[in-house]
Amino acid sequence: MADGGYRGGLADWVMKKFGWVLEIVVRPDECPSKFQVLPNCWIVEQTFAWLENFRRLTIDYEFLAETAKTMVQIAFIQIMLDKFIE
Repeated sequence: MADGGYRGGLADWVMKKFGWVLEIVVRPDECPSKFQVLPNCWIVEQTFAWLENFRRLTIDYEFLAETAKTMVQIAFIQIMLDKFIE
């Protein structure tokens, strides 16, 4: 899932490269007269907000990209365990 900033060819590239279907959440063209909740648009922002709680991910300390990827996976494991415990 991605927000409207990734409308270009990203969805096609992801489909060709990984076989995944990328859902792009876009805002409506017309301006609503009152507040309107957009479906799923908060998921991307919330995900990045969760990762900001991990000091090692806020600054690029890692030399290798594989190490950085592993640190993100460890962070999400901790997030899932915390959600499971609640």
